[in-house]
Amino acid sequence: MKTYDWIVVGGGITGAALSYELAKKGFAVLLLEQHATPQNATRYSYGGLAYWSGTTPLTRQLCQEAIARYQILSQELDADIQFREVDLLLTISANSDPEATAASYTRFAIPPRLLNVQEACELEPLLNREVISGALTVKHGHIHPEKTAKSYIQAFQRAGGEMQIAQVLQVLQNGVKTTTTNYYSANVVICAGGLSRQLLQLSGISIKLYFTHAEIIETSPVDLHLHTLVMPANLQRFQLEAESTQVDELWNESGNQPVPPILDAGAIQFQDGSLRLGQISRVLTDPDAKVNSEESENWLRKSVGKVLPVLENLPGTWHHCLVAFSSNNLPLIGAIPGFDNLHIFSGFSNPLVIVPPLAERFANFATGKGDEIITQLSPL
Repeated sequence: MKTYDWIVVGGGITGAALSYELAKKGFAVLLLEQHATPQNATRYSYGGLAYWSGTTPLTRQLCQEAIARYQILSQELDADIQFREVDLLLTISANSDPEATAASYTRFAIPPRLLNVQEACELEPLLNREVISGALTVKHGHIHPEKTAKSYIQAFQRAGGEMQIAQVLQVLQNGVKTTTTNYYSANVVICAGGLSRQLLQLSGISIKLYFTHAEIIETSPVDLHLHTLVMPANLQRFQLEAESTQVDELWNESGNQPVPPILDAGAIQFQDGSLRLGQISRVLTDPDAKVNSEESENWLRKSVGKVLPVLENLPGTWHHCLVAFSSNNLPLIGAIPGFDNLHIFSGFSNPLVIVPPLAERFANFATGKGDEIITQLSPL
């Protein structure tokens, strides 16, 4: 019976990056992912890297470390993750005060620059000038998230790591139980995103980790050219996350909807010409809850179409996934209290930016080196 040093549960960007960093340190690592074709939040992500968005010494430091990490990541992983810099355009609705909106962004490490309507439309010609009073812009990193996760996994396997496609049913004292067999390990780390809370609950472990049901539309490559990554300046998602965690007990029952759904209308075009239009965020405490895809798609199309009319009727496919978050916009990282060999690495509200530096820090921490940042993010 083979025993690993670490079992990593979940093959999205969090599990992929962490598996790689642990294998680099010489640990025997098994990565478990339930889907051969990923259906996770990484797969349907916009791919944005908000380096500019640090608001505290901690988040600013992690953003700086992320910039340095991404500059060399393609070379290190020996793969093209399509890392680039794009113009982020944060649209301000016609009934909002541009100056007041801009003032709300002054706390960020690099405050976005305020544009008037004409300047915004020059930067993004596809914009509907009638529905905005201005926009904010800042340079924004971008990657292909699915290719990045795959690149991490391939580098992990080259470093001696093993991967199996299997659904984890339960966490055991010395490993995990899957649909096919049991795997044994000195340590287990849960990187299962929106499924992390349910998986731990099934094992009798309570943790303050939550999830939204996120919905987007993905198109095939198209001829039109979206010049920027478009999102609303008054983003509702973070407020939704904060409000939905006020009563943790609601999350212990599967039929609850703590707050109404929101829609942050935005779009990004990838290097192959395909687009992702989004996004709706629903707080439904059942990870298997069914969503009316036709109704959601109509809502999405009309909302995106108001801002970017030419995109409204593009052929595309509606997709749905779970997105994990915590109660304070910071991830939960470290040993779960009362379970020294069971760890969590999940709950990233801004995942693509800070996962790489935190995965590297976690792996160093696993070798016995102290790390103040990992300690700060440990679940209580």
